[in-house]
Amino acid sequence: MPALFPPFFASPGNCNRRSGLRWRARIAACASLVALTFAAGQAQAFDLEDVAAIARQRSQAPWREASHAVPTELAKMEYDDYRDIRFNAASTLWRADNLPFEANFFHVGRHGDSVRIHEITTNGVKHLPYDPATFNFGKNKLSPETWGDLGHGGVRFFSNLNSPTYKDELVVFTGATYFRALGSGQRYGLSARGLAVDTAGGVGRAKEEFPRFTDFWLQKPVGDSTQLTVFAVMDSERMTGAYRFDIQAGEQTTTNVQARIFMRPAATSGNSAPVTSLGIAPLTSMFFFGENQPFPGQKSGDFRPEVHDSDGLMMATGDGEWLWRPLQNPASPLVTSFAMKSLKGFGLMQRDRAFTNYEDTEARYEMRPSAWVTPVGDWGAGRVELFQFATPDETHDNVAAYWVPEKMPAPGQSLDIAWQISWQGKNQQRPPNGWVTQSRRGFGYAKAGTDLKDQVQYVIDFAGPALDALTEDAKVEAFSSVNANGRVLESLAYKNPATGAWRMTLRVQRLNAAQPVELRAFLKHDNHTVSETWTNLITP
Repeated sequence: MPALFPPFFASPGNCNRRSGLRWRARIAACASLVALTFAAGQAQAFDLEDVAAIARQRSQAPWREASHAVPTELAKMEYDDYRDIRFNAASTLWRADNLPFEANFFHVGRHGDSVRIHEITTNGVKHLPYDPATFNFGKNKLSPETWGDLGHGGVRFFSNLNSPTYKDELVVFTGATYFRALGSGQRYGLSARGLAVDTAGGVGRAKEEFPRFTDFWLQKPVGDSTQLTVFAVMDSERMTGAYRFDIQAGEQTTTNVQARIFMRPAATSGNSAPVTSLGIAPLTSMFFFGENQPFPGQKSGDFRPEVHDSDGLMMATGDGEWLWRPLQNPASPLVTSFAMKSLKGFGLMQRDRAFTNYEDTEARYEMRPSAWVTPVGDWGAGRVELFQFATPDETHDNVAAYWVPEKMPAPGQSLDIAWQISWQGKNQQRPPNGWVTQSRRGFGYAKAGTDLKDQVQYVIDFAGPALDALTEDAKVEAFSSVNANGRVLESLAYKNPATGAWRMTLRVQRLNAAQPVELRAFLKHDNHTVSETWTNLITP
């Protein structure tokens, strides 16, 4: 299962598609292709249509797997040696111009995945070649002056996110189509991707496919810019794509994404299997353990109450329903889908913002961002798909969530789609009436001999304006339901005298322990729904 989510700092594939050439010849061929592409229109404005033209042309050519050959001395480097290569601060792009955004680059790694980077200015588009003088190689004894134009391992951007006198890291693009961003006061946690393909596995040869950004175009900001714009072209076995990212820094940094995806015709595809799930606006995160399931970490002496980058999946349907699904670290891969006629938004959220619930002074999980995805335009019918699998520790991402359209483009067709990602901290998207603040699984005191076989109990706390407005003696009811494999034994709602919040106790019996139990529960007052719908799955 680890292959499903490669390390975030793995580098994207290079733009060359001819694996039989020696690496020097490949670099020259790739440079010539880019030069020819832009020679005719460098003085004109550059936009998504220019990238789309490249993506469309690539979709008509036979797909070939990228060659990852690198100079021998680079290929022999160990991981710690590679970590000793750092970008020289003095070479930071746009720093000398005193602009609101700056950029620097990652070095190509030993696995040879690279991207080509270009700059867009008022004078046109120019390629930014690899220059060993922009890197500090630390203790490594290398001869980078003989390597030629290797490309780069990725790009990251900086802005005055937390201070007017210092530029913090704002957003990073590196590895396949992965990217991640920060709002003020946040620390890196979950990631986003440009596209997810058959993440949960497809049919026939349709295993998970990892599209890759091969080229980036960085639009040089002006002195009063409040927005950073980046273009990218994507390539993969069964599709290509053109992307535009407009990034605005702030308490909630926003990433506006425009994408045009070209499905390869059968004649140029590198995989004849049909695409089972085309994941739009995918998010990737980590859930190791938390309040809603037994703490595997504590069995080995872990002092921390919870360890996760995200604690739940939140969804808003076009019909006005809000759903909350606590995340799990399941023993085996777990795929669940939430079908709906239309989507208002979804996100992997880190709702729990209290340090005392993590007690980790290094990781600071309470500062990890939530990512809320809002569709731009009508995406039509489809489903939010949640994929979770087991992780042995906190260093591996094991959660993915994305939108799968009901009607997917056929081979040879294209798809235009746009969305916004808000990277949120304490002030984050919530349902308008009430929401879950914690989901605890387990029992309290039980008399000796009490038969709890095949029973599961949840204690769920809710908060929100609709609940806060209720009087002490308000009649709040708990509504719950299970699938055919479960039976509700107890479903109660009451005021928590210690906190003033409303609490639900839900006790369920599994009829067949080898089958899952799907749960739904919410609060009502005077026939009005006053909370989001809590939904959970008791795994076999």
